[in-house]
Amino acid sequence: MRIRSRSYGRSSQTQDFWPSFTDVMSTVAMLLFFLMLLAYIQNILTGRRLEYFQAELETARFQLARMNTDLEVSQRELDASRLELNSSLLELDETRLNLDVIELRLEETRWNLMQTEEEISLKEIDLKFLEDEIARARSDIAEGQRQLTLSQQEIESQQEIIAMSNEELGNLRSRLSEIAVFRIAILELVSKSIEDEIGKYTDTGEERVSIGQNANIIINETLLFDYDSAAVKNDARQLLDQLANAFERMLDVPDIRLYIDYISIEGHTDSSGSANYNRSLSANRAVSVVNYMMEANPNLEEKYASYFGIGGFSKFRPLEESEDIESMARNRRIEISVVVKDENIRHMIEEYLGEAIAS
Repeated sequence: MRIRSRSYGRSSQTQDFWPSFTDVMSTVAMLLFFLMLLAYIQNILTGRRLEYFQAELETARFQLARMNTDLEVSQRELDASRLELNSSLLELDETRLNLDVIELRLEETRWNLMQTEEEISLKEIDLKFLEDEIARARSDIAEGQRQLTLSQQEIESQQEIIAMSNEELGNLRSRLSEIAVFRIAILELVSKSIEDEIGKYTDTGEERVSIGQNANIIINETLLFDYDSAAVKNDARQLLDQLANAFERMLDVPDIRLYIDYISIEGHTDSSGSANYNRSLSANRAVSVVNYMMEANPNLEEKYASYFGIGGFSKFRPLEESEDIESMARNRRIEISVVVKDENIRHMIEEYLGEAIAS
């Protein structure tokens, strides 16, 4: 049977072609219809989904718009918050700066406090020292009051002694004044002795001898020497003779000789010429005066040569600072200075004081 059907099929193959094609085409048409149906359904579904999605999109857009609005509001709020934050940061920075300033002031206050504490400690030490001093002072005052009370009678007795001593002090001052003018009195004695013998003035009206402000006898150079010479002039011999005799008579008095240390013959020149030359000239003139007096009066050299000394002061002790002719002439001179013994004057004072105490 199987075989038959195969054979039958083979013999009728040409006859079944169109039905098969129709089936195929039907199938294809049905398939296309089905596909179109599916497509239609899909389009319907897609349209609905599209509408849904559009609605969702509109909703999303609306939400997005709301979100944008909220975002703008949030952005404004954020900007406001940022401004507030920046303001807060500025305030924080200012607060920190103020805090730093406060810390610096606090540190300075602490330092000042430490210094104040140190000063207080020192003041406390000083106060303690002052309290001790006050205590000692009070003790001393108490002792002083006691001594004052005890010494009131002594004060009264001392007042009597002082009253009695005032008179003695006046006498002592008078005696010391006499001692102070003792040297001048000696020189005036010599000057008067010369004036009594040969007169006070020369024929030209010049004063032979004078007492200077330093209490020395001054003899002008023109009376003794020629200019720029150390040789004694003939006209000066009488003056120096009387000077030598006056010194001898003065030294012959024991009370005068007791207080004389030495007699200095000093030469002085003017400011012209060199210092070395004037030093030699002034010294040579003083030597010439002393040598002449010793030769003119051998007794003076024999008895009192040890009392005489020589000095040359060149131009360094002028009487006048000016350099005119008259001033320079005054500066050229011989000065005679009588030096009194300090020891004998002290002995005189002690002797007087001893007499005052004994009386």
